[in-house]
Amino acid sequence: MNGVLFTCAGQRVDIVTAFKRAGARTLATDVNPLAPALYHADEHAFVPRVDDPGYVGALRGLVDLHDVSLIVPLTDLDHGVLARARGELGALVLLPAPEIVDALADKWLAHLLFVERGIGSPPTWLPDAVPDDLEFPVLVKARHGFGSRGIYRCADRAELDFFLRYTDKESMVQSACRGEEFSIDVFCDLESRCLNAVPRTMIESKGGESIKGRTIRDAELIELGRFVSETLDLVGPANVQCFREPDGSLRVTDINPRFGGAFPLPTAAGSLYPELALALAAGERPEPRLGEFREGLVMTRFFSELVLSAGPDGTLEPFAEELPEPVAPDGVEP
Repeated sequence: MNGVLFTCAGQRVDIVTAFKRAGARTLATDVNPLAPALYHADEHAFVPRVDDPGYVGALRGLVDLHDVSLIVPLTDLDHGVLARARGELGALVLLPAPEIVDALADKWLAHLLFVERGIGSPPTWLPDAVPDDLEFPVLVKARHGFGSRGIYRCADRAELDFFLRYTDKESMVQSACRGEEFSIDVFCDLESRCLNAVPRTMIESKGGESIKGRTIRDAELIELGRFVSETLDLVGPANVQCFREPDGSLRVTDINPRFGGAFPLPTAAGSLYPELALALAAGERPEPRLGEFREGLVMTRFFSELVLSAGPDGTLEPFAEELPEPVAPDGVEP
């Protein structure tokens, strides 16, 4: 049984196809019929919204119908629902415990969790507790933001006061890191052992997602990925975002308990994360292979597209007809 169900599939064609290459039978779900990842899976299905009371039941029906052994959420939207319903779904859910999921979804609670567990985190305050002697620059950050949305850099007190008034999101204030930013793609087993950690540089990001980066074999970052993963009892994939400050300290700013936006890079580097996920679903216990990946690989991303046509019953399917050769106007040589 190697069926894998992807929730909130969206645009994550890279992840769905990687699992297919690893030998999985893939089933992608989404509420939006124009989500491109749907049409790159072996099967696809439309499900209710995440906040619909019937969401979990719809997923369980698909698990039974398609003989699914593994559920992989591809965005943060349904993490809380799936973490709490794992006992009802009939398949392995690659997520940590609900209390960890909840804390990581709220940047203020995540900061408190990091401090409690001994993980370096930039100084952070709620708006009504910002000290008078605050050192700038700082960031006003939405507690439940996605990507770079709801983040404002403040150079002085006047800008801080302005953006705290301007934002309509529940926010916090965090010291701006001054060092180089890195991401670490990790994968943990069901006992929260870190099976691998692949650090990468952030050459360029857009909307909070890496579009250019390089894998690096940095022992300190690999160890940070392992320590964070096992300290927080993570399960499955996670992306650890951190800075190496001028004094050499490492500060973790965010952890997403899912495959990161730059998933193709650690995959190309030999992380074998889809294969490890399938092994866990099959009841195996893979051994950690920390540091086993290709360093120096560079990823640069680009837009792609999928053209769909309407079938007789109104459903959409990939349009595979060959495009005709362009016809030149009369008198114009091609």
